[in-house]
Amino acid sequence: MSTLSLIIKQIINALQLGSIFALIALGYSMVYGIIRLLNFAHCDIIMVGAYISWYFMTNFANMPYLAVAAAIFGCTLLGVAIEKVAYTPLRGSPRISLLITAIGVSYLLENTAQLWLGAAAKSVPPFFKVTTLSFMGLSVSTTSVVTIAVVTVSMTALTLLVQKTKMGRAMRAVSEDSQTAQLMGTNINATISFTFAIGSALAGIGSVLYCCAYNQASPTMGSMLGLKAFVAAVLGGIGSIPGAIVGGFVIGLTEVFVSSIGLSTWKDAVVFLILIIVLLVKPTGLLGKQVNEKV
Repeated sequence: MSTLSLIIKQIINALQLGSIFALIALGYSMVYGIIRLLNFAHCDIIMVGAYISWYFMTNFANMPYLAVAAAIFGCTLLGVAIEKVAYTPLRGSPRISLLITAIGVSYLLENTAQLWLGAAAKSVPPFFKVTTLSFMGLSVSTTSVVTIAVVTVSMTALTLLVQKTKMGRAMRAVSEDSQTAQLMGTNINATISFTFAIGSALAGIGSVLYCCAYNQASPTMGSMLGLKAFVAAVLGGIGSIPGAIVGGFVIGLTEVFVSSIGLSTWKDAVVFLILIIVLLVKPTGLLGKQVNEKV
């Protein structure tokens, strides 16, 4: 394989990995943009989606679309349920209370999955036949192509939803000033629930794409995946949808580059080093906006 082909292949791998990070980071950014909550339970919604995929693919292997739909629908319902049960009663409380609750919900989901399904990873059957596509001497797996295509469509749909629909305008209004939006007739509760639903649906899509790439589900799989997606959200600018996309791709490129030079055992450390540098140098992230709070 020529040097150019190797570079292109690594870029495609980075795009595949970065696409998953970006998709999950969008969930963090959307929720933070609406209610200023770092929803650390988001990473375990991904885990639940992976287990739903495993269950349906194990029992209905000839119906992969059913598994995909069930994972997305299940994650959406779970996200809305968490918002209603755990976060809505604390909406007027200090942010630290919401943060602690989010961490508690995360551990609750992890340990429930471990007690119910065991600590060992479950093997997820493939959703489709994985083949290799050859183009001008370059070999690309269908998994990479499908992942990049699905994420591109999802991000485009999300952008259109936020920019062109009535609910999208409500989301932007609540993000800018929730009190003024409420005075203008916006249903705050419905908008927040809709945001959680969309973010959790994206987590469901991300869980399916993760299972396509790695074919396994485990109780703790969401922890590192979610933390890296959180780093991507912070890097791009927490609360910024374009920032989450950019941050996801940057983290994906970073991981693949570090692995390609023979330092794969250091890739996690490098990702968190990026987080430290961003918080020290530009806390608002690459595309984030400086927000001045009144006291």
